[in-house]
This record gives sequence, structure tokens and C-alpha cells, in this order.
Amino acid sequence: MTTANSVQALFQPFTLHNLTLKNRIVMAPMTRGFSPEGVPGPDVAAYYRRRAENEVGLIVTEGTIIDHPDASNQQNIPHMYGEEALKGWAHVVSEVHAAGGKIIPQIWHMGARGHVNDYTEREVEEIVQAFADAAAAAKAAGFDGLELHGAHEYLIDQFLWSKTNTRTDRYGGDAAQRTTFAVEVIEACRRAVGPDFPIVLRFSQWKTNDYTARLAETPEQLEQLLLPLSRAGVDIFHASTRRFWQPEFEGSDLNLAGWAKKITGKPAITVGSVGLDGEVMAFFSEGKGSKVSSLDGLLERLERGEFDLVAIGRSLLADPEWASKVKDGRLEELTAFSAASAQTLY
Repeated sequence: MTTANSVQALFQPFTLHNLTLKNRIVMAPMTRGFSPEGVPGPDVAAYYRRRAENEVGLIVTEGTIIDHPDASNQQNIPHMYGEEALKGWAHVVSEVHAAGGKIIPQIWHMGARGHVNDYTEREVEEIVQAFADAAAAAKAAGFDGLELHGAHEYLIDQFLWSKTNTRTDRYGGDAAQRTTFAVEVIEACRRAVGPDFPIVLRFSQWKTNDYTARLAETPEQLEQLLLPLSRAGVDIFHASTRRFWQPEFEGSDLNLAGWAKKITGKPAITVGSVGLDGEVMAFFSEGKGSKVSSLDGLLERLERGEFDLVAIGRSLLADPEWASKVKDGRLEELTAFSAASAQTLY
């Protein structure tokens, strides 16, 4: 059974480049939509600060969009461009730092409105530059690194996946060639922020409308995708899964984060129903909440080095004190996740 002593693996420091985290707990990126006209206000700053005050080692913000007409089809999604939005983010960063936390933005393009094949090479190059501009803006705002959203059939993932990328130019082809867009984005961001500013890449097999989709059917196919991204400048791979305990390929108990670490040698973040008994998409499709569950299996994998960091999503929506309670052994006080948890900026 999980006890205060057994959770100590979660509360070891982690250092990469000029980023030092006090523990291995990451707040997962979760879209909130509380930024009118793309500008995060004091309520957003207070929301993130509460988690930093309560032992979250690293906060990854909700997705922040780049400056491109197709980047978002939702209202009140925060921008990573424009004077007012960047001023708002600078205040968010200041509040998190004042509480002793670290914070990085997730930089996002939600995907082609039609098809990635519709973009001409010149427009693709403009989008790459928009990612780099957002990265530079994030660094100027005081963030501690950045995450690129390359999962869930959003734009970067659309280029990676054979079903959405059938281009015949340099951005299409076999698995390695389909990484070209992502590689160019990563390299452009690296040039914009310098060598010591951490770049995280979130990737997934599953898509928002297809849980069975796979970029790679075997470890060898995954290697063809991840190694070019690693060489381009990714420092940490954030492997988005719906259930962290599920093995990714037959013949091994490793989850997707474990395979990313094994293939690239880079640190990895795991995520997916940590501390809960129900997976995330059941909430979106059916409005289902989730009860608190044991952390034992997670801790065993972390202790043996399968991954390095653990992203917590819905539990931190339900309870900003989740990490503090776990650290102090107040496990009986942990809060279940309900639909109400997702409807406020608490």
C-alpha cells in the first residue's frame, strides 16, 4: 500500500541544463479556455500559483497557440504572441516563480483545417517560423523551458502520421521523412532559445478521435520517428498515454515513455490516469468522473528508472494540494475527479 515513505521517489530533485526541479511531479497541460482574446489574466496566474505553492515541481501550461490563422478553432485559448498576451504570461511566470515553482508553456498549433497536404512549402516554412517566434517569446517572458505539442492529431502529429500526411514533397514519405516538419520546428525553436533552454516534445500514438491509432507498430518503427526528433534538439519526451501502466509493445512491460527513454537516451515523462481509476477520455465522451486509486504501480516503475518525471492532470484539477498531500502521506485526503473539477479555474 502506498505510504508517505514509499512516495519518496516522486520527491527527488531533477536537473537538466539550467533547469532544476525540486521533485518529479509535473502538472500536465490541460486546456482551460479562461483567457479572453487570448490573454491570460490574474485568475490564470493564481490558478497556476496554487499548484506551485503545493509542491508541483514543474507546471506545463495549457496549450498556447502560435501566430497562424489555423492555429486554433476555439475561443479563449491563450496566445503566445501579442503584447497583451505576453504581458499576461510574464505575470503568470512571476507568480509561479514567487511560489518556488518552475513553469513552461505548451506551444500549440491545433492542425490544418483541411489537410496538411493543402499547405504549400512556403506556408509550412512560415508556420515553422511562427513556432520559433513563440519559443523566443516564451523565453523572453521568463519561462523555464517550453513544450511542443506534437500529439493527438494536432499539426505536428498530422505530419508524423501516415494517415494524415500523404505529401510527395520533402515533408512526406516514409516514417523518417515524415519527421521533417517536426525536425524543422524543433531546430528553429532551438536556434531561437539557445542550447540550454529545455525543449520538451509531447507525442502520442492515440488520436482524439481514434484511440487505437498508432504511429508505430514496433519499437523499430518508433525509433525511426524519435531519433530524428532527439537529434534535432528535444531534451525530454513527454509520452501521452491514457493509462500509464499499459505496455506499448508485445514482449515488454515498458510503457510508451519507457520506450522513448530507451530509444533516445533522453529523459521521459509518463502520464495517464495517475492516481485515478478511470482514463481521461471517458470524461470527455461520457462525463465520467474517477475515483482515487493506488500509486504503487507508478512508484515501482519510477524507482526502476522506466521514466524520469510523472505528469498529473485531472487530480491537480480536482485538488491543487494533491502533491502536498501525497508528500505528507495524507493520502486519505486525496480528492476524486468529477465533472465539476473541470468547469472552474480553481
